[in-house]
Amino acid sequence: MSRAAILAILGVQGFCALVVVADLVIHILGLRTTPIPWHWREMLEVGAVIGLVLGTAMGFVALRRSEVRRTRLEDQLQAASGEFGKLLDRRFEEWALTPAERDVALFSVKGLTLSEMAALRGTSEGTIKAQTAAVYRKAGVGGRAQLVSHFVEDLMGEALMPPDPSGSPD
Repeated sequence: MSRAAILAILGVQGFCALVVVADLVIHILGLRTTPIPWHWREMLEVGAVIGLVLGTAMGFVALRRSEVRRTRLEDQLQAASGEFGKLLDRRFEEWALTPAERDVALFSVKGLTLSEMAALRGTSEGTIKAQTAAVYRKAGVGGRAQLVSHFVEDLMGEALMPPDPSGSPD
């Protein structure tokens, strides 16, 4: 539905609501001595009904579009999440990480502290430090931030990188 159509429907609804409320207030306060002619009242009521029906239809369309969009975005998020998991698995295989190093690398990407990792793995913080050092060495990064950055760059791809000002391919 176009923006102009939506504004027109809202205009009809607003005008009808204003006239009905004004007529009611005038009647309650006794400001009018003669009633509105019946044909004007019927036209007003028909306009109000049309406005209500169109407003209900517009609300239904908007709700349906919102639901379709929400579903599409949830599907995209689920796909991205699955792809990120696949990306992690591929990199962990490329780097030949042990199962313990995989756990530590995943915990690092998730942002857990050394003590949280140690508690989850049932090991000491010293062991976790050694495993994270092995992960960083095998991945060719200097720390957690570079490890996370590595995955972000993989997800973004070359298309989102700013062009090289020198004009050289790399």
